[in-house]
Amino acid sequence: MAKALATFAAGCFWGVEAAFRMQKGVVDVTAGYTGGKTTDPTYRSVVGGQTGHVEAVQVSFNPKVISYKQLLNIYWQIHNPTLTNRQGNDTGPEYQAIIFYHDEAQRQAAVASKERLAKSGLYARPIVTQIKAASQFYPAEAEHQCFLEKNPGGYCHIDLKAIR
Repeated sequence: MAKALATFAAGCFWGVEAAFRMQKGVVDVTAGYTGGKTTDPTYRSVVGGQTGHVEAVQVSFNPKVISYKQLLNIYWQIHNPTLTNRQGNDTGPEYQAIIFYHDEAQRQAAVASKERLAKSGLYARPIVTQIKAASQFYPAEAEHQCFLEKNPGGYCHIDLKAIR
């Protein structure tokens, strides 16, 4: 089976991971940290603002079952793209919304999807979600993987029942 990678930051990674994990064609989702300058960051160092990393998820998917464009559509549903350094109750630069592309085709698809959303009139404020090249991804500690599965009713800024 051919697999591809997608990396997204959209606030606290617990709900973002759960949202992608429930999609048919998604092979695996890993919560972690990316976009910063520190090697081997920890949850404490990232939320402490010491690393420059954001909480993100790396999605391994089968493009014959779910396309990158479909993943982008889900991504836009699960965060407020008009907020800077904030999603839900979480505030700080580690909660930025960023699409990390892995190749030129992903970059183009991300840019086009962001432009479509901006022109849709769905939001009165500007779309501030960033699009950046993927960089080193560091998996988060074990307790953050599948967090909402292990902790039903745990904190999540995403309405998982509303995802289409």
